[in-house]
Amino acid sequence: MPRRTDINKVMIIGSGPIVIGQACEFDYSGTQACKALRKLGYEIVLVNSNPATIMTDPGMADRTYIEPLTASVLEKIIAKERPDALLPNLGGQNGLNLSSELYKSGVLDKYDVQVIGVNVDAIERGEDRIAFKETMKRLGIDLPESEAVYSVEDAERVADRLGYPVVIRPAYTMGGTGGGLVYNVDELRVVASRGISASRIGQILIEESVLGWEELELEVVRDAKNQIITVCFIENVDAMGVHTGDSYCVAPMLTIAPELQQRLQKHSYDIVEAIGVIGGTNIQFAHNPKTGRVVVIEINPRTSRSSALASKATGFPIALVSSMLAGGLTMDEIPYWRDGTLEKYTPSGEYVVVKFCRWAFEKFPGVIDQLGTQMRAVGEAMSIGKTYKEAFQKAIRSMETGRYGLGFAKDFNKRSLEELMSMLAVPTSERQFIMYEALRKGARIDDLYAKT
Repeated sequence: MPRRTDINKVMIIGSGPIVIGQACEFDYSGTQACKALRKLGYEIVLVNSNPATIMTDPGMADRTYIEPLTASVLEKIIAKERPDALLPNLGGQNGLNLSSELYKSGVLDKYDVQVIGVNVDAIERGEDRIAFKETMKRLGIDLPESEAVYSVEDAERVADRLGYPVVIRPAYTMGGTGGGLVYNVDELRVVASRGISASRIGQILIEESVLGWEELELEVVRDAKNQIITVCFIENVDAMGVHTGDSYCVAPMLTIAPELQQRLQKHSYDIVEAIGVIGGTNIQFAHNPKTGRVVVIEINPRTSRSSALASKATGFPIALVSSMLAGGLTMDEIPYWRDGTLEKYTPSGEYVVVKFCRWAFEKFPGVIDQLGTQMRAVGEAMSIGKTYKEAFQKAIRSMETGRYGLGFAKDFNKRSLEELMSMLAVPTSERQFIMYEALRKGARIDDLYAKT
């Protein structure tokens, strides 16, 4: 299947401002998309509200608009430029939301614009919590027990039925925006109200808590021939309850049995086939190590923060390949140095990758250093080492916080074991450093496991 000849001009929606939860990984994705599609011979129209990006550099696209990312502005640009296609899934959550909005308002039909890379109804099946739940039910894949609601009163009713704590997840948001883990009805009222306001469609999911379970992620790529590959298996070392953007993680999975990894891969392939995404998709699972139960938490039918990590960890350019697949190519047409063509790709490499986050709580007066289901990290570093220990130490040194390892951070080495253990009651940005000093003072591994 060669490049598509029925389209000539493609519009790419950029990611907008860099904020907590949506950072330069989407500038990277958009830049890769511009390069790939121009190389295939397409004319590129780029729209982004943020001029301080690489993707808006002169020469990256044929036409660049620095304009507010709103449906009304995009409609005016579409009317002027008359693109043949719209690529929504490389501009983060903004690109997906705006594409869905333009489709539902009839703008895309009015100007005869196709959506490439992901079907518009696939966006809904991935982002709308009710549609996502129905799709998983049809596939026979387990989910945490949950119910989508549109009011605080209904949220209270569902939480009473499920039992506290519960997780609140707003639809069509990113980085856990507006959501959170709540332990009582007072917290529920605050977070539910905030979540309904944050959601584009005023919808929140009230979900059974899987606090403390293992959080596992897969990055997979699918093409128009339904050829699917796994780019990377990612194990979050922090348990469920800490947002994946805040938890530190490793690739490949180091403590997960091969049988479980195969099971997660099978689920992931079933999901991307049902959703119908062309290109990269991130799927997040929770695993209960005591019972073996596996539930799917969410999928991102777009390039994501984890896509950038997986790309750098493996050398597989997910955004670039996703753009080529959206342009009509299939993986058996893309050369791959090791096995001939890309559909034969399997993760490999005799090394360990660690991602460690950077926080800046000191810059936000009055904000408590506590991690939860809403992302707080302002950046992250990725390190590569022959062993887990080497990669982990490198990651800490890469933070540029003046620390060169786990020991002697702040005054933790002067505190008693009892003090250190009490400090681990809630997840914070200092958790790993506190655990290190607790181990030096004789803490048992089982006690640390139970505490964290």
